[in-house]
Amino acid sequence: MAETGIQCNKSSTSEPSSGLVAIVGRPNVGKSTLLNQLTGARVSIVSRKAQTTRYRINAILTTDEAQFVFVDTPGWQTRRKSALDQAMNHGVISALAEVDVVILVVEAGIWTDADCTVLKMVPTKTPLILAINKIDKIRDKSELYGYNAKIEAGKGSASFVATVPLSAIGNRQLDILLAEVQKHLPNKGLLYESDQLTDRNELFMAAEYVREKIFRLLGDELPYGMTVEIEKFEQEGDLRRIFAVVLVDRARHKAMLIGKKGQRLKRVASEARQDMQKMFGGTVYLEVWVKVKSGWQHDENLLKQLGYA
Repeated sequence: MAETGIQCNKSSTSEPSSGLVAIVGRPNVGKSTLLNQLTGARVSIVSRKAQTTRYRINAILTTDEAQFVFVDTPGWQTRRKSALDQAMNHGVISALAEVDVVILVVEAGIWTDADCTVLKMVPTKTPLILAINKIDKIRDKSELYGYNAKIEAGKGSASFVATVPLSAIGNRQLDILLAEVQKHLPNKGLLYESDQLTDRNELFMAAEYVREKIFRLLGDELPYGMTVEIEKFEQEGDLRRIFAVVLVDRARHKAMLIGKKGQRLKRVASEARQDMQKMFGGTVYLEVWVKVKSGWQHDENLLKQLGYA
């Protein structure tokens, strides 16, 4: 008599696609705006001031089919005069060495030596996608033909697996970019919890929100010799008490930031507090003050303490 029974087939379910995706480019091409639009969260700070991003930040987007871990990097620093510049460049290099896919962000109509410098750093075996940002600023699309020729001339032996014209701020063609990235993600399974937005903690985000408001409020008035350190972060239930100090290079920068009767600093604190409450989902008590610390950008020990290196 033939044997009968239930056949238990091996499950065919495979691990979801996931991987690290570096977003690189020269300063002020819209990397952080792109990151925030892709993930739907204000994980990376943005302002009109170039070189706002100083840290490597992982932002996580989990869909039904894949998990994208976008690695936002500082713009490549061509000056390299300070330990801070070197630390930021090191962040770019280390990110490129670890990721599964690279998105090179360039500005529509503009291709510079700095773009070429970043392009040459991408490992040749890593899938590379060219994201041409700010296409909404190009009225005559025929201009892009000459621009494409510049890219071809400058990319050397580099090869793009895809080219996606897009507008990060206008949220145009970002779905196409995601689809192209997903094609090259390995099946690693989830790298983070599905509801996690970033690998950075609340203390880090608090400092970044304060720094963003300073850049946005003062624009080109305040030089880059400024950073923010959280000296105390306390939490009781939904209430967070945060004490932040802004480090500046010179006494005149301190006066500039505080403003007449302290009005500028009050506005910075008020706007940063509102962003923190939205992000953290609770009440925030925030105090911000300013301290002069000349040469902090060259202090390697302090840079490590602040998380730059």
